[in-house]
Amino acid sequence: MHYVFGPTPLRFLVLVLLLASAQACRAVDTPETLKPGEPLTPKARKTYSEALEWQKQHRYEAALDTFRRANQQDEGRCTECLRRAYELAVKTGAYKEAEDVARDMIAQVSGDEEKAIAHFRLASALQREGMNNRKSKCFADSCVELKAALDAKPALALAHYSLGVSLAHLNQDDEAHREFTTFLSQDKSNPDLRERATRYAGNIELARARMAPPFSLDTLDGQHVSLDGLAGKVVLIDFWATWCGPCREALPHIQQIAKKFEGQPLVVLSISLDRDDAKWRDFVAKNGMTWLQYRDGYFTGRIATQFGVTAIPATFTIDADGVLEDQHVGEASIEGKIKKLVARAAEAPIRKPVEASAEKTSFDP
Repeated sequence: MHYVFGPTPLRFLVLVLLLASAQACRAVDTPETLKPGEPLTPKARKTYSEALEWQKQHRYEAALDTFRRANQQDEGRCTECLRRAYELAVKTGAYKEAEDVARDMIAQVSGDEEKAIAHFRLASALQREGMNNRKSKCFADSCVELKAALDAKPALALAHYSLGVSLAHLNQDDEAHREFTTFLSQDKSNPDLRERATRYAGNIELARARMAPPFSLDTLDGQHVSLDGLAGKVVLIDFWATWCGPCREALPHIQQIAKKFEGQPLVVLSISLDRDDAKWRDFVAKNGMTWLQYRDGYFTGRIATQFGVTAIPATFTIDADGVLEDQHVGEASIEGKIKKLVARAAEAPIRKPVEASAEKTSFDP
């Protein structure tokens, strides 16, 4: 039996959707408890509260519809309704609905900052749809929206990264390389994306692949690990928790894999969804879990969210290039797949990329 928390997980998550809207308070009398962007009318506020309750219960589709209804009842003024609806649409893979919500955002906002974020969100939804359904038109449309975002806010470095991804999918490699190097020259605050952009600039083909989402973390034993820093090694990520019975049953299998491939180009990383830090540490020590360990914190943790984890145990196999090969929920046998990927990695180690030059504007394989 698996522990299921919500709808089907997304197959591929792009990190650049975590921007928050900067919205000013409305110059009207509002209840003291009302936060900026929340609905004003009593009917809309009631519907908004219902949507929050649906979301709390992980009834995401119901919450999404209810947030959108609350915005309509608020005469299209509820920026917080649309923000939450957009995030839920993306979370559940309802990309068409995410696009509709983003278009409502574009019609609603006025300032350049808000316009840039709204266009960026629409572009991200289009890009996700393109990746999910392999639609070239979605990537082309996302390019239009990303350029609109940059027109509104030229300093939006994340738009250059995302534009590079869409251009790569359109096989416009020189232009894609230019956008990745522009991102690298402008952004200094996203180390995970900088590693990924550097790799994309050095090998545009990777930008077209089904890459695992980039992340970095500090493990239980104090090691700083980033996914792109593990280039050249196969990575097995195991999401689990001490309170999950099936996870405990699967533990001997993970232990066996870690031991069998010790010294080979394989990294095993267990990511716990435990809330109780002390209980997690105690369990790891008592059960001899000597491979890399990290606690993400329940199923809404940062990395679990990036991988769309809604059921545990869940394992992900990532090849030496960072391409997401397989997802296994439960105790599906993965040893054979790992053996092949490790052998391939051992025969042809991946060359780690050199930091891309900001001045370089053409793709050099």
